[in-house]
Amino acid sequence: MTNLRILIARTCLELRRLISVDLEREEGQTLAEYGLILALIALVVIGAVVIFGGQVNQMFQEIGSSV
Repeated sequence: MTNLRILIARTCLELRRLISVDLEREEGQTLAEYGLILALIALVVIGAVVIFGGQVNQMFQEIGSSV
């Protein structure tokens, strides 16, 4: 579960970096749209990890125990 939290934290930091780089340019509405798209993608990824994270973790544990 710690690796999952690290992945989420790194993803959020990368998104923040991308958004802050884009904020330095003055592109107005296009920049806002990109920011919203990035936020939506981040929410979908985080939601998928939360929903399927336990199942994926269990699958990897089963594979690891059989090896």
